[in-house]
Amino acid sequence: MLDILRLRVLAAIAAQGSVTKAAKHLNYSQPAVSHHLARLEAETGARLVQRVGRGIRLTPEGAHLARRATEIVGRVDTAAAELSAMVGLRTGRVRVAGFQSALAALVPHAAGTLRREHPGIELHLIEAHPRVALDLLRAGQVDVAVVFRYHDTTPADIRATPLFDDPMYLLSLEPDQTLAGNRDSAWIAGCENCRGEFLEACDRAGFVPPIAYTSDDIIVQQALVAAGMGVTTMPGLALRTHHAPGIEASVLHDFRRHVYLATYGDPPDPPATTAFVGALLDAVQAR
Repeated sequence: MLDILRLRVLAAIAAQGSVTKAAKHLNYSQPAVSHHLARLEAETGARLVQRVGRGIRLTPEGAHLARRATEIVGRVDTAAAELSAMVGLRTGRVRVAGFQSALAALVPHAAGTLRREHPGIELHLIEAHPRVALDLLRAGQVDVAVVFRYHDTTPADIRATPLFDDPMYLLSLEPDQTLAGNRDSAWIAGCENCRGEFLEACDRAGFVPPIAYTSDDIIVQQALVAAGMGVTTMPGLALRTHHAPGIEASVLHDFRRHVYLATYGDPPDPPATTAFVGALLDAVQAR
């Protein structure tokens, strides 16, 4: 039978990238981490790490077990939190993954509510793209994910609560702009992994945008627009966190994204998670 402590050590090595960093993360000594790793290799009969220069890297067997270990440790930690709540413990923990503008515009309000009403609950935040956030949720590494999608459908294996529709805006130096009206403009777009929906919207408008600059940073994007280097699109939530002087924002009525929070597993959620969800819904109403 695999030892949960040794699985936790392997998961930490995979996440931190070295035995030294894993030891620091776990508050263990480096020899203790090396010992647990050696015992895990003996128990499994598999070589889990390979020495490379002064460091190590996971073997294919080690990488596979590390992925499973991360899931198992996440589920065990969640079960411990749920059990603590069931026996009436007044402390708890909620781990939240969300995209940048949600963490900036919504989560601080919810965090303040949580601290006032439930001071014993620890809140841990991770900035993550929606796809990554949902993977963390499925793996048990977070309890709540705040995500967006450009389509109405949501993954069948999660519990999704719609929060609001977030309209997209075209940012330029002129008011009342449209996508089609900027078919010949220089465009500022996100990275190749983040621009799919933007390209689809332009395709619906009948053109392929000439992308001159690439950045996922809304401050950089707006600075380029303000300097007259091109135009870009941006969600309203991101625009609320930063709106550079001189930039005109024209709403794109047929281009929007759906923001929702996601939880995983059968209800009810642990009390700490339920408390955060309630605080976040209050933050959306205040918005």
